[in-house]
Amino acid sequence: MDDAYCETPEPAPVPEEAGPPYAECVLCRKPTEYPESTKGSTLCPVCAWQEAGRTACSG
Repeated sequence: MDDAYCETPEPAPVPEEAGPPYAECVLCRKPTEYPESTKGSTLCPVCAWQEAGRTACSG
């Protein structure tokens, strides 16, 4: 069996200073997809996904 078939490629590195200044996530402080001028609480994709799971399961 070919083991190379199951290998996961390494993700491409993301440059720290790519694009405009981004707002920080209010939970983990990582950069979000939103510009700094966005009003309200901003979440990174990981925290937004986790928050959606908590909200969906709390009902």
